[in-house]
Amino acid sequence: MKKSILSGIALLVLLASSVYFFRAPLSVAVAKKVALSHLAADVLSELPDGLHVGLCGAGSPMPDEKRGGPCTLVVAGKRMFVFDAGNASSRNIGKMGFIHGRIEAIFLTHFHSDHIDGLGELMLQRWVSTSNAAPVPVHGPAGVETVLAGFMQAYGQDRHYRVAHHGEATLPEAGFGGKALPFTLDAQGRALLLKDADLEITAFAVDHAPVHPAVGYRIVYKGRSVVLSGDTKKSAAVQREATGADLLVHEAMSTPLMALLQDSAGQAGRAKLRQLMLDIIDYHSTPEQAAQVARDAGVRYLLLNHIAPPLPLGGLEKAFLGETASIFSGPVRVGSDGDFISMPTGSHEVSASRRF
Repeated sequence: MKKSILSGIALLVLLASSVYFFRAPLSVAVAKKVALSHLAADVLSELPDGLHVGLCGAGSPMPDEKRGGPCTLVVAGKRMFVFDAGNASSRNIGKMGFIHGRIEAIFLTHFHSDHIDGLGELMLQRWVSTSNAAPVPVHGPAGVETVLAGFMQAYGQDRHYRVAHHGEATLPEAGFGGKALPFTLDAQGRALLLKDADLEITAFAVDHAPVHPAVGYRIVYKGRSVVLSGDTKKSAAVQREATGADLLVHEAMSTPLMALLQDSAGQAGRAKLRQLMLDIIDYHSTPEQAAQVARDAGVRYLLLNHIAPPLPLGGLEKAFLGETASIFSGPVRVGSDGDFISMPTGSHEVSASRRF
C-alpha cells in the first residue's frame, strides 16, 4: 500500500512537471482555439430577433473600475448602432463579442468630453475590422460637424500610415473615419432620423442646460422599444418619449453620495473641486427621479447608467438606489459595463444578462 501511494505521488509529480515544462506550447494551443472561436463567432446571428441593448460604457467622467465613459450598443434585428462613444467604447464592444465593422451608425447625445472621447478609436476599429469601404454615419445635434472634423484631423496621419502599410485593396482609404449627419429638432423638439418597415429612431430634446443642444433617443423595432435619456435633469420630454416603453435607460447621480465627495474635497483643502462637484448635480437626475419617470411613463424595466459617483463597494449600490423601490415597482438595475438587455419580438419579455 505504501509503495502504491508513493508511486502515485511520483506519477502526479511527473505529470505536474510535464505540464509545467510544456506550459508554453499548451498555452499556445489553447490560445489558438480561443482565437479561432472568437474570430469565427457571429453574435448577431445568435441573438433572437428583437431589440437588444448593451452597456459599452455605464459610467461618468469619474474613474470607475466597473464603468467606462457613456456608450450604449443597440441591436435591432441584425442591425447594430452605437449611442455615444466614451473612453472604453471600442474595447467593451469587442469584449461583448460584437464586430466593430458591423456598426451601421453612431448617434451622439451631446458633446461633453466623456461622451465623445472614444469616438476616434471606435471609428478606426469600425474601419479596419472588416475593411469598410465607406465611413460610418455619425448623427448628432448641430456641432457634430466640428467634433467629427477634429477627430478626422487628429487621426489623419494614422490613416495614411495604415493605407500605405496594408494597401488600398486590404484597407480602402474611403472607409476611414465618419460622415457627420447633423440634425435639427422641430418645433416639438423632435427629429425623426431613421424610419423603415421595422425600425424607427427618433431624437428628442432634453434638459442638460447650459449644454445645448442635448438629446435623448427613442428606438422602436417591430413593436419593442427603448428610450435613452442621455444626460438630463428630470425631463417631461423623457417621460413623454418613454410612455409604454419596454426599457428606459436613464442617467442617475446620487446626491447623498456626491455630498460625501464634496465634503471630502473640502476637508482636503480642494475648494474648487468641491465647488465643481456641487455644480454638477443641478443638471443630472437622481435615481429616485429616474424611477419617477419610469413609473409615470409606465415602462417595463429601468436600467440606470451614467452612474455617479463610482460605487467601489458592494453595499454602496443599495445606498445609491435610495428610495427607488418605493417609487417604481418594476425591475431596476444599476448598470455596469457588459450588462445586456434583450427584448425578443412577439412578446413582452425583458431579460437581463452579462456579456463579460
